[in-house]
Amino acid sequence: MSTDTPAGPSAGALTFFLLALAAGLGAANLYYAQPLIALIADDIRLDETLASLVVTIGQAGYILGLLLVVPLGDIVENRRLIGAVLICAAAGLGLAFSAQTPSVFLLAALLFGVGSVVAQIAVPFAAHLARPEERGRKVGSVVSGLMTGILLARPASSMVAHFLGWRAVFAIAAVMILALAVGLRLALPVRRPQAAATGGGAAYGALVGSLWSLFRSQPVLRRRAAYQSAMFGVFTLFWTAVPLELAGPVFGFGQEGIAIFALAGAASVVISPLAGWLADRGYSRAATCGALVCAILGFGVTEIGVASGSVVVLAVGAILLDCAATANLVFGQRAIFMLAPEIRSRLNGLFIALFFFGGAVGSAVASPLYQQGGWGYVTVAGIAALVLALLYFFTEPRSAAT
Repeated sequence: MSTDTPAGPSAGALTFFLLALAAGLGAANLYYAQPLIALIADDIRLDETLASLVVTIGQAGYILGLLLVVPLGDIVENRRLIGAVLICAAAGLGLAFSAQTPSVFLLAALLFGVGSVVAQIAVPFAAHLARPEERGRKVGSVVSGLMTGILLARPASSMVAHFLGWRAVFAIAAVMILALAVGLRLALPVRRPQAAATGGGAAYGALVGSLWSLFRSQPVLRRRAAYQSAMFGVFTLFWTAVPLELAGPVFGFGQEGIAIFALAGAASVVISPLAGWLADRGYSRAATCGALVCAILGFGVTEIGVASGSVVVLAVGAILLDCAATANLVFGQRAIFMLAPEIRSRLNGLFIALFFFGGAVGSAVASPLYQQGGWGYVTVAGIAALVLALLYFFTEPRSAAT
């Protein structure tokens, strides 16, 4: 049974919408807790020196899921796998809602962190269902959902917690995930990977063990991961540091103002379909260069906004940076999805894990940079990382561009 066939009637607009929703809600699970750390730690009596574990454990679960669960998309029937991962996420969110002790909440964070990888199963599924000539646009629409979840999770959780308390955030999220699981079960077509359908599925240990050899043998993966690692690194650098700047003496924002500013990044979701359209027409190379340059310009604009005390200019810089990161993600995922269909899930898991590491570095250095040199140090670090990625991009042979 071929699994990379053109999408039929069973893969219509509703199917792709639900996959985009799964990507968005799955990714959002990782970000709900970020603005709520102090509230959660105080309520469950978690020592303030360990409060960051509220977020860190969820991120650890996500990385585990990328490396240990996402590869199963190459050998396990995908609709069933998505359902199981969503149930894992809902269980973790429900446990977080009821947690009274640190150990229970951290276990919950690990569970919903693993469940958050539904986004990285949904995107390859969309690539499988789409016709080759529209794959970029379909992947772009699902990535748009993913980025919407990332960008709206923090302001949404802040607002819900303000009116209903932090536990309501996780209760509402659990209900949405369960409803989504039912909807996807009804709407998604069965998709059996070729290896499973022909009885040739590799043992699980061998499947995970193949990740290193895939990394070594796929130059497109290595390049695209490098570009997006730099891009996502500066994305998280910006969004970790900008609340500190907004709360400072230049802008004087409170928590609600910072949450509203975060909505500016949501404007970037409209770029995903356009990026997919460009990629489908063979402009990935030029558009990748454009995305890196756009991100550099975005950081420059944020410096102007801070220097002038203009939150509007700062928001314009944020939108430019977010648009660049979102577009480059579409270019990267489309490129790796044009490789061998039978290894698509493993390639995607590797790609996300690699650039997610770049994002972790960006968030880790944001506070020290800001404390040492203010927004100027943040700008210099962001532009330097992007310039290095651009220089590496210029070494790419034209014949290898995808």
